[in-house]
Amino acid sequence: MINKYFTKVEKPISYEGKDSKNPLAFKYYNKSQKVGNKTMAEHLRFSVAFWHTMLGNGADIFGTGGGFTREWRSASDPMQRSKDTMEANFEFLQKCGVDYWCFHDRDIAPEGETFTESCKNLETMVQVAKKFQKETGVKLLWGTQNCFSNPIYSQGAGSSPNAHVMATAIAQVKNAIDATKELGGENHVFWGGREGYESLINTDLKKETEKMARFFQMAVDYKKKIGFKCQFLIEPKPCEPTKHQYDADAATTLYFLKEYGLIDDFKLNIEANHATLAGSTFEHELAVASLAGKLGSVDANRGDLLLGWDTDQFPTDIYDATMAMLVILKQGGLGTGGLNFDAKVRRGSNDPLDLFYAHIGGMDAFAKGLLVAHQMIQDKVLDKFIDERYSSHNSGIGQQIMSGKVTMEDVDKWVRNEKNPVLQSGRQEMLENIINSYIF
Repeated sequence: MINKYFTKVEKPISYEGKDSKNPLAFKYYNKSQKVGNKTMAEHLRFSVAFWHTMLGNGADIFGTGGGFTREWRSASDPMQRSKDTMEANFEFLQKCGVDYWCFHDRDIAPEGETFTESCKNLETMVQVAKKFQKETGVKLLWGTQNCFSNPIYSQGAGSSPNAHVMATAIAQVKNAIDATKELGGENHVFWGGREGYESLINTDLKKETEKMARFFQMAVDYKKKIGFKCQFLIEPKPCEPTKHQYDADAATTLYFLKEYGLIDDFKLNIEANHATLAGSTFEHELAVASLAGKLGSVDANRGDLLLGWDTDQFPTDIYDATMAMLVILKQGGLGTGGLNFDAKVRRGSNDPLDLFYAHIGGMDAFAKGLLVAHQMIQDKVLDKFIDERYSSHNSGIGQQIMSGKVTMEDVDKWVRNEKNPVLQSGRQEMLENIINSYIF
């Protein structure tokens, strides 16, 4: 086991149970524990986000200078710094007991003076990562491309009005897909960090969405050409830094995919913080994607509801985790997807040890949520009530309406011959109490 950068953690984090007072131990996440017919590790498939965990420097919206001291980021040579960071990444993964990781292309390899140099840097770092994967047994959940940080993408990448910029983005995606394939990635994610508009006075929505569709179609064609069997994922986000992004939420993204004939080629990667920025709940976005059969993976984090930006905090809300796991379990799991901690420690949490505390908290929250959700499904506590609430549609006029056996005139006649309807209680407060009782 690597023991170079996180020497305060002498061995992998272990499960000690809910009564443990050890902050470097799991209270609920016991990866080998069976929950139904799968282990916790199989249900949850936790992943560490390379960009926040390894590259996070403490910067926030009012503190761009960072402030964290990270030993693995100290080398003056960019490639050596990248190699040191990759080594630290796999040391952290081993000691945290996480089986997967995720990356952007520009996270793991420095951008060169030319596009060709950037590609060579990426190819070199992919081989470094491949070596560590083989040595540690850690796998790649997904790879993606950073088509938003470089100034050339300030007006979009796949949707850019500049054809040369769009072509550069397409080429960058091609190389990022190659990197994901080389590392055995099970998914590849598309996140349109700047695919949107600031103002409609200089924007042609039709042209931009058509270019985005062509961008995705080319990626699908290339994936098929090289025989890559991974799942393509799109990660919705409503805004920030643009005023409006074209993949604003789950419903908007699903509509886009259907409109342009891409619905069979993509699933969604739902992020909790993006859901709240869209004015929805995490649970809602998961449910919308799942209802369409398109919930593929999850970025597990949370936002601060009093702040209007993407704070990317670690998830610690047991209630939210429980509701999320209810959706995930009811659809039979996430398949090749998983729970990626797209989250960063706070600016004041400057000790590398805080990275362990943060991931332990998030993993325990979802492990507890998994246990609660599984038991609730087994006991059918919500299903029984919901089935009863809609039972009037199983027969009589309800069944006739839904089966198309009656016209509006028929319904009008039926209503005129009946007494006034009696509204039944939705029992929201009772059900909330029941959920709390399972959590407690």
